[in-house]
Amino acid sequence: MAYVTDSDNGYVQHKNINGVDFSITYRPTDVLVHQELMDTTSKEELDSLRNKYGKYMYFNLSISKNNKEVLNSINSSRADFGAMVNQLAFGMGDKVHLIGKHRDTVELLDYIYPREYGMGGATTMMFVYPREEKVLNDDFFQFTIEDIGLKTGEVGFKIPSKPINNEPKLNFSTR
Repeated sequence: MAYVTDSDNGYVQHKNINGVDFSITYRPTDVLVHQELMDTTSKEELDSLRNKYGKYMYFNLSISKNNKEVLNSINSSRADFGAMVNQLAFGMGDKVHLIGKHRDTVELLDYIYPREYGMGGATTMMFVYPREEKVLNDDFFQFTIEDIGLKTGEVGFKIPSKPINNEPKLNFSTR
């Protein structure tokens, strides 16, 4: 994970807009495979997991304000709080977009928003997209987040394709 979280390697980017911190991290296939592996895994099981996760691109989006989760960092009414919970749990598919260099939009397959009830330092969600050649054949693509009520406007990240196309492989032979 140290390699993935080192911004020099092209898998993570950060921005601060109006006091709101945004971070986007690409999760390479083998990082996801490693999370699912048991102490003993056969080559067949390893290949199956790599095939399962390798068809998709996984991005973690973290948003925080004052090192707090979004819900715990804003002072608002119950109605505003409820609207933000609804937005984060059910509406982010309409607010987050992956767009190719030539304006090709990649369809979001799924996203996960785990509530941490104030125990985390950021609101972190995982977004899953199909691994599409039309986007990965270009030098870069855009990951954009429309304003979700934090007064940031649209926030965009220019994601280079090369690190994703050449993502590192972990050596599982020592397990």
